[in-house]
Amino acid sequence: MREIAITKECLDFIDSQDKRVVTKFFQLIEVIGEVKIVHANFVKKLQATQFYELRIKTGNEYRVVMFAIDHLNFIECTKVVCLCGFHKKSNKDYKKAVRQAEKILSDYLKQN
Repeated sequence: MREIAITKECLDFIDSQDKRVVTKFFQLIEVIGEVKIVHANFVKKLQATQFYELRIKTGNEYRVVMFAIDHLNFIECTKVVCLCGFHKKSNKDYKKAVRQAEKILSDYLKQN
């Protein structure tokens, strides 16, 4: 249903986490790839941005910033790219992650 690309930066982040986070990430990737409407516990729009977050809860809160390539609405999109991840400690972490995601997205779109 949805094609999901994962950037090197995102994979590097996921690979640096413990096994529970890695397992949960790939389970969620499988879910968002197969299910059209994904619960907000797993995917949520980041306010005032063009990005979405994949929410990984394993005792700690981890986030992966995603971009819906072919539609403004995540539910309607068929292509998603996972750009980068971060360990959520406070809401301030989002600003840095969004700046990083914008740069990665720019590079990604130039290559594809």
